[in-house]
Amino acid sequence: MGVDVRYRRVYDEPSGQDGVRILVDRVWPRGMRKEDAHIDEWLRDVAPSTELRRWYGHDPDRYAEFRRRYLAELREAERQAAVQRLRETAARTRVTLLTATRDLEHSQAAVLARWLSETAG
Repeated sequence: MGVDVRYRRVYDEPSGQDGVRILVDRVWPRGMRKEDAHIDEWLRDVAPSTELRRWYGHDPDRYAEFRRRYLAELREAERQAAVQRLRETAARTRVTLLTATRDLEHSQAAVLARWLSETAG
């Protein structure tokens, strides 16, 4: 059985269908008060590094290379505890990955959701 991983903008209204809501950005979303975020967990260590995020700049032409570099970062030792936490949560319940990024289809949340679905099991 596969995992049920979705992704949305953190600024969108929460849905009863979200399951566990996990913020996967390294920095807190601009203008969002913690009490208004409706976040169950914030996993900063699964977010792209600051260097990778700056290089990418949300340029869709760089998305394929961003995805490759980001997946390589997820294999780094210092990220393993957060990656394992995310995998375990996704294995037991529906997860919605949250990001402040406007272009959801070219975001780290999209990369993570696809990666979790492909590697579940």
